[in-house]
Amino acid sequence: MRRFDFLQISYMNPVNLNSADQANLGLARAHHWDAFHQAMRPRLGATAKFTREEPLAVKTTIRLGGSARLYAEPGSEEDMRLLLNAAAAAGIAVLPLGRGSNLIVPDAGVEALVISMAHENWAKFEARPDGAVWVGAGLRLKNLCGLAAKAGLTGFEFLEGIPGNVGGALRMNAGAMGGWMFDVVEAVQLITASGESRTLERAAMHVDYRHCAELHDAIALGALLRPSAHADTEAVGRQIDVYKKKRQESQPREPSAGCIFKNPPGNSAGRLIDQSGLKGERVGDAEVSPIHANFMVNRGAATSADLIELVRRVRARVRVAQGVELEPEVLLYGQQWKDVL
Repeated sequence: MRRFDFLQISYMNPVNLNSADQANLGLARAHHWDAFHQAMRPRLGATAKFTREEPLAVKTTIRLGGSARLYAEPGSEEDMRLLLNAAAAAGIAVLPLGRGSNLIVPDAGVEALVISMAHENWAKFEARPDGAVWVGAGLRLKNLCGLAAKAGLTGFEFLEGIPGNVGGALRMNAGAMGGWMFDVVEAVQLITASGESRTLERAAMHVDYRHCAELHDAIALGALLRPSAHADTEAVGRQIDVYKKKRQESQPREPSAGCIFKNPPGNSAGRLIDQSGLKGERVGDAEVSPIHANFMVNRGAATSADLIELVRRVRARVRVAQGVELEPEVLLYGQQWKDVL
């Protein structure tokens, strides 16, 4: 019987093994994850969630994909630090999970420790005397807008319809209605892969379209935001309603992961897909939305494989019809698009 090294097993490709070794590899991987889970569970706080084979489809907006080998909802910064340090020592990949609104989980799940900021301790909203607002990374963007409106703070309304949380919006520099997350950021508190907590001023961070370099290998814990002004609560609420109505009229209501492709410079991915005659194109239950061509929706029982094949088909058609190579904006969770396209 072939034996496998503890740190090596997560990276071995079963395709290169015979059936007996594949079976042994599967058992070794399961033991690897079980051992880590059993060792860490007693070290975490009582309110922390820590599970094996946690289904991820229900934690995403498109409702598809497999499970996480390990899944954690740390209740404190100390929980987070313990998990990150232990994962680094064991050679386990760590993947942050926000509200699951900009990612596709593979059908086989992810060979990683998935860390979610779903614990209520990460959903803080604290107005400061100087007019700034401290928000936890787990605070839903919808709740951020609602709380800001109650406080008479403007400048966050554009975030209302984005189905994510603050941490995900920081990581992806989420944008809508002409505004971007980092337009309202003064500083970000993060924790590195080695468990070091740091606070960075906005001016020291490298941010561009759908990307924040400092959060590529770190997890946001919270941010200091600066509203653009103070206003009457009802006036802020009316602006939120305007944005909400615009989204409802222009975006599909079915489960989706948001915009699938990045907009090419000076162009619109949705327009290019529409002009290529791809609205309504379908693979299994994955469909190019008839309402907005840069959205792919789950018609009920779509798989990750269906959606990936649809992405391939759309890219190929647009390449031929429009001479443009579209690049995915949505994340392929735990994998790289270049490995499947």
